[in-house]
Amino acid sequence: MIKNCFSKAMHFRYACKHFDPAKKIDEKHWRFILEAGRLSPSSFGMEPWRFLVAESSSVKERLRPLCWNQAQITDASHLVIYLAAIENVKPASGIPAKRFARRPLPPERIEAYNALYADFMAETFTDDEKTFAWGARQVYIALANMMTAAASIGIDSCPIEGFEKEKLEAHLKIDSKKWQVAVLCAFGYRNETQPPRMRLSLEEIVEVLE
Repeated sequence: MIKNCFSKAMHFRYACKHFDPAKKIDEKHWRFILEAGRLSPSSFGMEPWRFLVAESSSVKERLRPLCWNQAQITDASHLVIYLAAIENVKPASGIPAKRFARRPLPPERIEAYNALYADFMAETFTDDEKTFAWGARQVYIALANMMTAAASIGIDSCPIEGFEKEKLEAHLKIDSKKWQVAVLCAFGYRNETQPPRMRLSLEEIVEVLE
């Protein structure tokens, strides 16, 4: 049953380009989608993300020119702007230590995790560009889970990478030393016919190592 539901959601989901602006996602369903993002896994359990949600027409109208004037921005019921953490994932911020401290482990094990994290991620944190690249990869896990969760309850989505990053961050008054925009996603209900799905076969993408 669960397998069938998941398969159905995967076949339902596609990058919807035309949403019905008259249809809105109710609060119960929207919380379900947000929870899918909140519960998503991330490297070292850092949860290096924030989800900025635009629901009002006026907010979405202001954002649209910064996102290649795409209709999905304003026509969708909800728009999520996904931020990747920059400062909070660095050991010096103290946040990683707090994340590890949540685990029911002896103090010495917690310290070992802190040391492992600092050593393993040292090269990543040499500049903000590398830190953002790592954080964005984590954000995309949450993005994918939210899109699949939405599809499982008949709600459409469209991931959006077409936006002017620096202008959008400036408009939202985001301190790029702390957070940066990784991706956007529109959620709502389709106002178009789903196009045929085009995917490579398993034989073309899977190789069994021997």
